[in-house]
Amino acid sequence: MHERLTTESRNPDSERLDTLAPLELVRLMAREDRCVPEAVARAEAAIARAIEWIAERLRRGGRLLYFGAGTSGRLGILDAVECPPTFGTRPEQVVGVIAGGAGAFLKAVEGAEDRVELGARDVEAVGVGPADAVVGIAASGRTPYVLGVLAAARARGACTMALVCNADSPVGKAADLEIAVVVGPEVLSGSTRLKAGTATKLVLNMLSTGAMVALGKTYGNLMVDVQASNEKLRLRARRIVVDAAGVAEAAAAELLQRCAGEVKTAIVVALRGVEPARARELLQQAGGHVRRALAGA
Repeated sequence: MHERLTTESRNPDSERLDTLAPLELVRLMAREDRCVPEAVARAEAAIARAIEWIAERLRRGGRLLYFGAGTSGRLGILDAVECPPTFGTRPEQVVGVIAGGAGAFLKAVEGAEDRVELGARDVEAVGVGPADAVVGIAASGRTPYVLGVLAAARARGACTMALVCNADSPVGKAADLEIAVVVGPEVLSGSTRLKAGTATKLVLNMLSTGAMVALGKTYGNLMVDVQASNEKLRLRARRIVVDAAGVAEAAAAELLQRCAGEVKTAIVVALRGVEPARARELLQQAGGHVRRALAGA
């Protein structure tokens, strides 16, 4: 089976890896890593379609759920936990699930990825339903846990996508949509935390960011739904209002105070000269999109 998986194949350029000096090793890994964005680009049509599907489900009140084992599961969790502070999503709106449970994030749970029934059980545990978008992540494209996830999610009516790093994979065939990012053999044979992990992170960045842009979580390239939960983010919120509304920093701070810290509301108040309550109405009518709210004010 491994012979047919490019992620498990030996890389001819690194067969003498143990003889390389540190600088030679760095140059080799950097050269290999440069192929990752190209592999992602080859999957751009599928990634774009996935963004459309995810945004549609989120817009209708559904969730985005990532499932994976090992590195794949950890990367899904990493993407999910960044969504609330960055985009103001509810914690349950974007969820990452790892085979073996939360403890597997820090310590490997041996054998968890090999059990199809664990995938089905986790799908049931988080209550996957027809409104949800499920992304099964498996670099090899054959992880039994992820196969169990996708089968159970489809049976429950969810929209399913597979993110894999091998072509023509069982996991890819088990989903409604396959995103295959084929990065080739790793520098360290079979260590898919390397190029495959990097490719996975790049695609997850695109999926969540793209869906949130579609939902109006940005104004231009500004994260206008940022949740200012610490000093760094409070400063960022103030800078966003400065940049978007063209006001001084003191004025931005005053606007945010008037608007209960809501960046979107503060921008509409500043640019259309309305009260916060009216700004919130305009944003609601515009589906949360600042640009549409400004055009319709």
